[in-house]
Amino acid sequence: MKKLLKYILLIIAVLAVDQWTKWLVVENIPLYGQVDFWPGVLSWTYTQNTGAAWSLLEGQQWLFVAVFGVLTVLLLLEFFKFPLPFTALERWLIAAIYAGGLGNVIDRVRLGFVVDMIKTEFMVFPIFNVADCFITCGCIGLMLHLVFFNKKFWKEEKK
Repeated sequence: MKKLLKYILLIIAVLAVDQWTKWLVVENIPLYGQVDFWPGVLSWTYTQNTGAAWSLLEGQQWLFVAVFGVLTVLLLLEFFKFPLPFTALERWLIAAIYAGGLGNVIDRVRLGFVVDMIKTEFMVFPIFNVADCFITCGCIGLMLHLVFFNKKFWKEEKK
């Protein structure tokens, strides 16, 4: 349980930053309003997303919550019952991904949509939020580390 505590603390920290930034945007920017953050690069633009990136599966809130529930059960089983040979870094990345997912699930359950606010001005890209950053960066980091650095993960067990 002590090992799990450090990951729980990361999840709480990410969740706090995610929910705080969403609250700030909802309280200070009107829906579809925009505030320059870094002119020509990033702006704060308040939108409500009922789907995933690019509004995929729009309106399917129950599906996102159900998938997150199943992933929670699988993660708990992996951690306590069937541990995989993840490195400490990989477990931190998994916690970051989980925290981002939890931040968006909280929005979906509480509001019926996800609050998005970070808009790239230099390229066309979906508006996203802090939780999305942790999900995306965590997934990329996890995949790269698993492929290039964790040879133990891919080794077959000899019986």
